[in-house]
Amino acid sequence: MKHITDIPRTAIEVFNMLPEGTRCEVIDNTLYMSPSPTTNHQDTLGDIFYKIKQHLIHNQSGKVFIAPLDVYLDNELDVVQPDLIFIKALHQNLIQQKGIIGSPDMIIEILSSNMAYDMTKKFELYQRNLIPEYIIINPDTKEVLHYLISSGKYEQVPSEKAKLDLKILDLQITF
Repeated sequence: MKHITDIPRTAIEVFNMLPEGTRCEVIDNTLYMSPSPTTNHQDTLGDIFYKIKQHLIHNQSGKVFIAPLDVYLDNELDVVQPDLIFIKALHQNLIQQKGIIGSPDMIIEILSSNMAYDMTKKFELYQRNLIPEYIIINPDTKEVLHYLISSGKYEQVPSEKAKLDLKILDLQITF
């Protein structure tokens, strides 16, 4: 029998009760669940991850992770699962057993069925947490929206279709 004190009162409490592998995020005390990504999404993500991983094998400037992996922001009150996460070598302390605790150095989101969510809710969350580089990719059109943090706000930098110019890694990728 559950006691009244056992009932979750916040979205993060509900999140912590979910089984491992549940595709769920918490932003501003709201739980968001999404379906599996599309094949175009996964193909684009795989290409980009592979190219970044190859780059990191040679220069060892940090670690790259692919979803699903929890990233805890806002003092662990918000949890997201970005498609691709990069942590510089000097910030390896952010990498914990349960996920990334704190702001990664770069996040890439590849759009799926929830485009507005990545372009508004996550944009605001990443900006609020001062994530230095945020990239949004439309896998169908290959359009790239690239943002760098400057004085606490994201500024969009010019980008070309199907090309990434990753400032934090000093790496150009065509996908």
